[in-house]
Formats: sequence, structure tokens, C-alpha cells
Amino acid sequence: MPDTTNAAKATGLQIGDPAPGVKKVDPILVADNVTRNFGGMTAVDVAHVEIPRGVITALIGPNGAGKTTFFNLLTGFDKPNTGQWIYDGRNLAGVPAYKVSRLGMVRTFQLTKALSMLSVLENMRLGATKQTGERFFSALITALWRKQEKEITERAMELLARFKLDTKADDYAASLSGGQRKLLEMARALMTSPQLVMLDEPMAGVNPALTQSLLGHILDLKSTGMTVLFVEHDMHMVRTIADWVIVMAEGKIVAEGYPDAVMDDPAVIDAYLGAHHDTDLGTLTGQLEVAIDDDDSLVQQITDEIAAESANTGSTDDRKGTA
Repeated sequence: MPDTTNAAKATGLQIGDPAPGVKKVDPILVADNVTRNFGGMTAVDVAHVEIPRGVITALIGPNGAGKTTFFNLLTGFDKPNTGQWIYDGRNLAGVPAYKVSRLGMVRTFQLTKALSMLSVLENMRLGATKQTGERFFSALITALWRKQEKEITERAMELLARFKLDTKADDYAASLSGGQRKLLEMARALMTSPQLVMLDEPMAGVNPALTQSLLGHILDLKSTGMTVLFVEHDMHMVRTIADWVIVMAEGKIVAEGYPDAVMDDPAVIDAYLGAHHDTDLGTLTGQLEVAIDDDDSLVQQITDEIAAESANTGSTDDRKGTA
């Protein structure tokens, strides 16, 4: 397993200074004017973004920023109101999810999609593409697909061994823990030999004991030449393995850059914590300090509340003394 503490980070990925929508030296995915509306709400409004090839890119942002919706659009699980995106030179706008997967762009889900009543090995076999035995008439003639079935099974077992799930091959997928299901879904995605792997919150609900294992497997994808784009809220994980970070807020790209620089970007801090993240609003006195610059009537109201609270405290103490 790769050493996640010493993994080399890529540099020189962009043309010009890091900024929202900055051009990349070698992008594998380019999206333009992608929007998605739900009623009167705009969930995604991405003017331009490029995903660099052969590295690990993190897509971060607060809950409701539009990250998963953007994933759904790019992978064909949802349709945009406007926009297009080019994957490895091909326009994928309007292409259904199963065709997107066959073209080498696969994804996992925040809530795992393992088929619970099939074995772990059977789940893996389903991930393979162009299976002769899936056609009706070919399936009737065993000789036509037996050799391919054996090759698929061998490939599946190799991946299960790599993800430490080979001993679970004959178990029902329902018997796996949450973390093991995440591993299974990632392993199954690799059955298609993809170029771009998109992971939606791979650490969500994972036992801390499996966290290091998952980090190692994600880094291993990069070391074998794949591109990784993942959504994550764990900022320690982002700092540890991401080469490039893209930040979404309210459906828009608000920042891009290398991890350490992005984490210190005021726009990112504001998106996650709010404009007054460093102001103490936990007490009335703290509120007063903020209100002084805003509204005289509010200042008076808070001052009165502080005075009343002090008076009540004093009265209580006097009563205790008398008693």
C-alpha cells in the first residue's frame, strides 16, 4: 500500500495563477456553462472548470453546494438545463450513464450501491463490460462465453485481493461493513479499466480503522495512471492526498488551487464558516461588540438585556444572603 504521508504532490498543473476556472496544462475533463435548476433554485451554475489529467483533484464545499448534483450531471445520472462537458475530447452532454461508464469515466456513490443479495464476487463480475454472455442468444451457448467468464472472474479476484476483500468473495454483499462496501464499490468500478474515477464522499460512514486503507487505494489509482476526482468533507484527507482542490459554494466554483493555498483562501473560509467565523457571538457581550457598528437601537436593546441579567443575578445573591 502506498505511504500516504510521503506521497509526492503534482505541481505545474495550471496555466497562469490559480483562480476559479483556470486553464489546465492537460485537462481530461472540461465543463462549460453547466447549470441545473430545481424549480426556482439553481443547484449548479458552473461557468468553466477543468480537471487535470493523471492527478487527484478534490471537490469540496459546504453541504448544499451542488457537488453531488454536479457529479450526477457529469456522469449522465441527471440532465442539465444548459451546458456541455468534454471528456478526453468527446462531448458527453446528453450521453446516458451506462455509455459514460463504457467510455472510461466511472463513479461511486455516497450511499453505496452494492447488490446486497448477490455475493461479493458476483457484484464484481457485474462491473465488467462487453460480456458475451449478457446477450440473449449467446447466453444459451456456454462455449461462447465460458473463457471470457473465467478471465472476468480472475480479474475480479485480483482486484478483491488488492482491496483485501478476497476472503469475502463468496459472502453476500449485505454482510459487509460500511467501509468494506465502499471498498467493494471502488473495486467494482475498476472492472471497467477506467481513465477517470469519481468518488462521492469515499470516507463517509467509514470506520477509522479502514480510513488509511482507503487513502492508500485512492493514491494507488493515481500511481497506475488514473485520474481521480473526489468529493470530501474531511479536510485532513484533502490536504493529505489531493494535488488540486476545487471549491464549490451555492452551485458556483469559488476557488481553485493547491491544497495548502486553498485552505487559507478567505473565500473558502467564508464559504464553510461564514463571514464572521472569527467573531465571538456566543455571549451577549460578544453580540454587543458586533452591534456597535451596525444599529444604535440594537446596541441599546443588548445593553438593557445585560443590565437586566446583572440585576437578576444580584437579586438572587441578596436573597441567598438573607436566607
